[in-house]
Amino acid sequence: MQDQPRYKVYKQSDFFADNRASRDLVAGTVARGQLHDDKAFYTGKIANPNPNAPVQTTTDASGNTLVASFPNDVDEFPIPVTKDLIDRGQNRFNIYCIVCHGPTGNADGMVVRRGFPKPPTYHDDRLRNAPVGHFFDVMTNGWGKMNSYAAQVPPADRWAIAAYIRTLQMAQDPEMNLKMSSQSNSAAPAASPSQRRIQMGVCVNERTIEILRSGGCYALANHRTICWGDRFNSYFGFCLDISRNA
Repeated sequence: MQDQPRYKVYKQSDFFADNRASRDLVAGTVARGQLHDDKAFYTGKIANPNPNAPVQTTTDASGNTLVASFPNDVDEFPIPVTKDLIDRGQNRFNIYCIVCHGPTGNADGMVVRRGFPKPPTYHDDRLRNAPVGHFFDVMTNGWGKMNSYAAQVPPADRWAIAAYIRTLQMAQDPEMNLKMSSQSNSAAPAASPSQRRIQMGVCVNERTIEILRSGGCYALANHRTICWGDRFNSYFGFCLDISRNA
C-alpha cells in the first residue's frame, strides 16, 4: 500500500485521450453538501435579485461616493440567532476582522493604526440601516479594498459574524432607529403576559455587552440603558420575544 499506483494532481495520464489525470465532474452531478439550494443562506441575496435595481448613494467626509442602499440583500437572518451563534461570531470576528475594523467596529484596528487604509465604521447611519445580507455579501465577495473571505470563513460563520456586528452596533447606539421589516411585524404573534419574558439567552456577550433586565428596561454592561422593548426584535431581524412587562 505504501507504493500503490496513483496520479498526483495535474499530472499527465496516458489513460485518457486528453492526457489529464484530473477529471471534470460528471455532467449533472453535485458533490455531497455542495447543492447550495438555500440562496439566502449561501449568498445573502433575495430569491430573485434584480441586477438593474436602482441604488441610493451618499458622499462621505472625504468626498467619496458610497452605496447607501442594498435592494437585493436579505434583511433577515436565514438561521436562528442565538447566544451561541453570536459568541461564535465574536470568536471569528476577533480572528479575521478585528485587525482592520477594531474591537468595537470603529475602524481603528491595529493595521489601520499602522497605516493601512481605514474601512468604514459600522456605526454610521449607512451601515446601521444596511440589511444583514450586505455584511454577508461583503465577507463573501469583498468590497472596496477588502478581499473576499469566503475561503477562510464558511457561510455559517459569516452569518455568525454578521450577528456579532449587529451586536456591536447596538452596543454603541442602542436607541438608533432602524428599518423595521413589515413581514416580521405582521408574522410575529402577540405575546401573552406569561410569554412576555426573555425566552433565550440574551446575554449575547458575557464579557462586554451583556443585556440585563432592569426595572422594565434593559441595561448594557457598558452603562447604557435601553427601554425599547420589542424594537430589539426588528433590529436583529428575528423574533426574540422581549417585552418590558414581566
